[in-house]
Amino acid sequence: MTEFIPVPIAVLTVSDTRTLDTDRSGQLIVDRLTAAGHVIAHRAIVTDDIAKVRAAVAAQVADPGVDVVICTGGTGVTRRDITPEAIAPLASKPVPGFGELFRWLSYADIGASTIQSRADAWVCDGTLVFALPGSTGAVTLAMDKILLQQLDRRTKPCNFVQLLPRIKAEAPPA
Repeated sequence: MTEFIPVPIAVLTVSDTRTLDTDRSGQLIVDRLTAAGHVIAHRAIVTDDIAKVRAAVAAQVADPGVDVVICTGGTGVTRRDITPEAIAPLASKPVPGFGELFRWLSYADIGASTIQSRADAWVCDGTLVFALPGSTGAVTLAMDKILLQQLDRRTKPCNFVQLLPRIKAEAPPA
């Protein structure tokens, strides 16, 4: 039987108002990941500032002790929602299926309002980076229906964990 492999993961919450004490969505991610057996390599709150979010994500991507970064918050359509714009320049490769699947699953819960979500994912220099909405409902959906499965090597027919060694070893596109 295939064994579980814990993955070192950074959790970043993008918010001008939350603290580690009031960050329910970030804590939900941490709780789900640790319950599954993963390692929280870093956790932080980053204000809704494109340069600060980009720098925070870039620092985690550059850390050899982090394989995955999960951000929560800043994926809506208002002027303050800048998470996808902050991360996109760091991307080696987009992972469009994540956002597509998230919105498809979300439609069952919130209907057409899911169109306002810009949940997304990328490979950034060998690190998987996910941007989730900031609501606890959206985080629960993304974690339970997508990420916990894809971050588990036992998920068949394929998962991100079995691809991580190849993702990390590949040279970025020229």
